[in-house]
Amino acid sequence: MLDVESLQTVKADKVIDARGTSCPGPLLAAKKAIGEISDGQTMEVLSADEGTRRDIPKWCEKKGYQYLGTLEESGYFRIFLKK
Repeated sequence: MLDVESLQTVKADKVIDARGTSCPGPLLAAKKAIGEISDGQTMEVLSADEGTRRDIPKWCEKKGYQYLGTLEESGYFRIFLKK
């Protein structure tokens, strides 16, 4: 997992804006989008749903993706992972 300063400099190859959906919407959007990036690329999931903070890291662990960390913004979370 990266520290906050490092996370703020990550340039995601794919950004998923799931702020308008609630659980399990953000996770489903991430599952759909992961096929659009190559191994080694990063994805950022934007979500206002608190549950997504737990769901994405668990999903990454289960699927073998690298969870990079979460940044908390005003009213939403920026969750980073590497395929």
